Amino acid sequence: MPKKNDSQVILTRSGHKKLVEELTHLKTAGRQEVARQLEVARGFGDLSENAEYAAAKDEQSKVESRILELETMLGNVTVVDEEKLDTSRVAIGLTVQLEDLDSAGKVHTYSLVGSEELSSLGVSQSGIQRISQKSPVGQAILGHSVGDEVSVTIPRGTRKLRILSIMREK
Repeated sequence: MPKKNDSQVILTRSGHKKLVEELTHLKTAGRQEVARQLEVARGFGDLSENAEYAAAKDEQSKVESRILELETMLGNVTVVDEEKLDTSRVAIGLTVQLEDLDSAGKVHTYSLVGSEELSSLGVSQSGIQRISQKSPVGQAILGHSVGDEVSVTIPRGTRKLRILSIMREK
């Protein structure tokens, strides 16, 4: 698994693709929509007391901030090739099946992703919940192998989990 420094961002291929698509959309359609909103707002007259103009300028600021954030992030990215990952240890880009030893053996399946891509993805195409490597569960299982038991501190207390399997998402 690639090492992560403070400025480096680790993404799966699908997470990288989504963020590139978002950046492209913001630079084209997003900026065009803001320009249209500004043009309409200018038509309402005095800009100093124009709520529509102020709202459009606020939206412009948000779009430009997100573009800068995405460009910075994508400029420091390491894309994980899930096909080449070793499935003997939990790593970003792999899917993990966990047994909750404190809940009568309830089993959870998670795909571990970089925290920067989590909000853009949600549930995977195969319906598997995605979790960040920075989440309590993600931190606890990262680098562990099948059969390992880990303790995770979550808001409801400490849970004991056993890693049942580590696999590539299909």
